[in-house]
Amino acid sequence: MVQRFLGRLLAAVVAVASIMFVASAVAADEAPDALIKRLSTEVLDAIKADKQIQAGNLSRVIALVDQRIMPSVNFQRMTSSAVGRHWRQATPEQQSRLQDEFKILLVRTYSGALAQVSDQSIAMKPMRATPEDKEVVVRTEVRGHGDPIQLDYRLEKTPGQGAGWKIYDLNVLGVWLVETYRGQFAQEVSAKGIDGLIATLSERNKANAKKG
Repeated sequence: MVQRFLGRLLAAVVAVASIMFVASAVAADEAPDALIKRLSTEVLDAIKADKQIQAGNLSRVIALVDQRIMPSVNFQRMTSSAVGRHWRQATPEQQSRLQDEFKILLVRTYSGALAQVSDQSIAMKPMRATPEDKEVVVRTEVRGHGDPIQLDYRLEKTPGQGAGWKIYDLNVLGVWLVETYRGQFAQEVSAKGIDGLIATLSERNKANAKKG
């Protein structure tokens, strides 16, 4: 049921489903809302200009997501947050496999949405934050066909090499992605353990690959 609900939400925001993962070498002092606005425009323009994506070439969409989008995500935090308290129980090898399988799941899920981009645009909402904040929420609306759709982002400021803002969660119509997956994953771990969750994600990814 939850999976079907997520599918409907993804279909509603196909134009911007990739924005939470957009990759770019950005300056550490770039404001998070400015980052989201710039990356949104860049990615939407790139997709609309790619005739192969418009023709439904899924392999090209997957390559776009993997190469240009995923590097800008704090994917370790996203995965550990989705797994929740069970993350600490996993071995380093299990954590690595969970991260790999979760990444494949998200890449293929959002790749399918990206192929349907048409004429949607992003409207930024005022952000409440101070220069000292290390975590912020950037709120936006997707505007195009039908009513505007709420699309919000949680970002954190990372220090050191590669410093800058990174996205680690997405809210669509009031539903945070990580929290939704956390509920699914908790059920799997309770029933089958960490290895069972890994196996379930792997099987789902193989099934999705056959569909693509």
